Amino acid sequence: MSALGLDEAHERFLEDLLFEAEASAEPQAAAFFKLYGKLAAENGDCIDLTYTPARNEGRGAYQVDGFALDRERGDLYLAISDFRAGRDLETLNAAQIDRLFERVRRFCELAVQPSFINAVDETSPAFQAAWPIYDGRSQIKRIRVVAFSSARLSTRRTPEMTGKVLGVPFVCSVLDFARYASILSSKGGVEPIEIDVTAVNGSPLPCLPAHSIDGEHTSYLVAVPGTFLAEIYGLYGAKLLEQNVRTFLQARTKVNAGIVRTLEAAPEMFFAYNNGLTATAAGITTAQLPGGGLGIASVDNLQIVNGGQTTASILYASDSARKDRKADLSRVFVQMKLSVVNPDRLEEVVPLISRYANTQNKISEADFFSSHPIHLVLERISRDLSAPPKPGALSGSKWFYERARGQYRDKLAYGTQAERRKFELEFPREQFIDKTDLAKFEVTFECQPHIVSRGAQKCFLEFAEKTGKAWEASEAPFNEHWFRDVVAEAIIFRGLDRIVGRSDWYQDDRGYKAQIVTYTIAWLVHQLQRRGQEISLSVVWQRQELPAEVADALAQIAPQVAETIKDAPPAMKNVGEYCKQQACWATVAASKYAFDVRLDGLLIEHDEAKKARKSSVAAQKVEKDVDFDHVLVAMLSDTQPYLSFARSRRLLTPKSDAALKRLSRGDIRLPASERNALKYMVQKMVQAGFELPQAAKREPAA
Repeated sequence: MSALGLDEAHERFLEDLLFEAEASAEPQAAAFFKLYGKLAAENGDCIDLTYTPARNEGRGAYQVDGFALDRERGDLYLAISDFRAGRDLETLNAAQIDRLFERVRRFCELAVQPSFINAVDETSPAFQAAWPIYDGRSQIKRIRVVAFSSARLSTRRTPEMTGKVLGVPFVCSVLDFARYASILSSKGGVEPIEIDVTAVNGSPLPCLPAHSIDGEHTSYLVAVPGTFLAEIYGLYGAKLLEQNVRTFLQARTKVNAGIVRTLEAAPEMFFAYNNGLTATAAGITTAQLPGGGLGIASVDNLQIVNGGQTTASILYASDSARKDRKADLSRVFVQMKLSVVNPDRLEEVVPLISRYANTQNKISEADFFSSHPIHLVLERISRDLSAPPKPGALSGSKWFYERARGQYRDKLAYGTQAERRKFELEFPREQFIDKTDLAKFEVTFECQPHIVSRGAQKCFLEFAEKTGKAWEASEAPFNEHWFRDVVAEAIIFRGLDRIVGRSDWYQDDRGYKAQIVTYTIAWLVHQLQRRGQEISLSVVWQRQELPAEVADALAQIAPQVAETIKDAPPAMKNVGEYCKQQACWATVAASKYAFDVRLDGLLIEHDEAKKARKSSVAAQKVEKDVDFDHVLVAMLSDTQPYLSFARSRRLLTPKSDAALKRLSRGDIRLPASERNALKYMVQKMVQAGFELPQAAKREPAA
């Protein structure tokens, strides 16, 4: 990215930051951490972090702004913020970075001291960040620190191990603004990792060319030393894993005990016993080996798409911090199939390789939900469906569902100023929903706030598990009625988020806002369900704002919920961890909170709401058949694009082929069997990314 491009990106980032701070009623520093933390988790720099802005200036200064502890694999993630509030993009030098990491190092050393733990308030951010270190010290095998900076690094800095802290490796990385902007511009892909194999391994890795397809991709077979895998995974962690595998490992954290036993007891047999790895890369450089043969000298954009658990277990088994027996990695080799894919097709091919490579493992279809066709359906609805005008507005706008990261931002980045302004009027910033938002709203209204409190990735996986099964049973419920309900949930959730953020009681004792919001809404929904009622989401959709009565009720309930969740049992000193437990929800759900607001006219009987949803499903089935008639008419003019795409994806059947031949002759009178076959083929094509011509799309209702 050019310097000019980076300056423009910084201006847009400041706009995003100010909007986030205003929308959430939080300080800019908190909004900064939220934006960086979310992107860092998506990119694999860390797992979902808990925001704990803890700092002390003067002698023995320390600072930690967020933490997450993966107890199973022994990774402690710590984040420190370097937020610059100025309008100009500043420069971050090596000395400043070293000082940031030193502040984190000091905090870790203090956190294990009883005198420090006993001296800080148990509700303070410092205690909440320190307690997992104090309580879980024996489980910590590696400390991974990431510095979030709104400045630009003067010299690029790759992850590095900077000695040990508390007797374990201390790995440091930097997410400066240049990296932040680069990851955002990757449009949902991963940030490329360039690995100098020769430097890490001491020599190129011997490889055997195995297969090649006309420049599209070339495959190699490699026997990878265990020491090499442990080294690169120790530095880069989950960033090496393809996104589906990374999500799987974050959600299901147990280290594979069988793999560890083999590494410890029979390291020389690991190559024979283990299934090995499947990996992809955008490119490699090769070198001739001294004894003859070919070796891999460097790899561009390495992603492990199958074998993430093997890789993580190798590092765990060899970790020098383990008190029990360690594996001798000098005797460990792992077979790897490496596919070098054309960079232009990485986004398309890598998820498919991941899906097929993992069919024999425990990764379920839910783990691949990020590319599920339901997102295409939501995207289409959101682009067509206009919301009712807000009070005082002359016309309605639309809610933008972002299927792939960067879609909304790109719309604002390109075109003339008038075009960008027109787009923002049609799709206002506050009317933006992405995949993790969708999961958070739906799981909250399903009364599972403890799942929401576990973080965006785990909440998304829970949502995917249920929604994927529902989609397989029937696609019809996922229609405009459902989308309107999701928007209403968003209005309620975000409305309460602002109310809590601006309340005096929260300003006096900040912390756990995300947990308070999801638990408060879930409690009210649960109480209404017990009476056979629901909040009328259709009323919220029509008003396009949080009704005052609902807002008042939630505002009264929220501080009572906050008091309950902060009163964690003595054994659960960390409130954030307590909120992730089913026991916390059971306590809140059984609590009796008072509110003196009547919700007349804003509630609907559950049976009536259920009947409305069933009617929308029936209407959707009829509507889809009408839609297909539009597709048939469009096909009459040119069947070739449909034929070519269907053949390339192996979707063409004898009956759909016969139907296309009839249409190419201008005959639209298809037998029922051919019509159904063609309809099914077109549905699968759309799910695979085929863009229907404009003439084939149903005109949105006036």
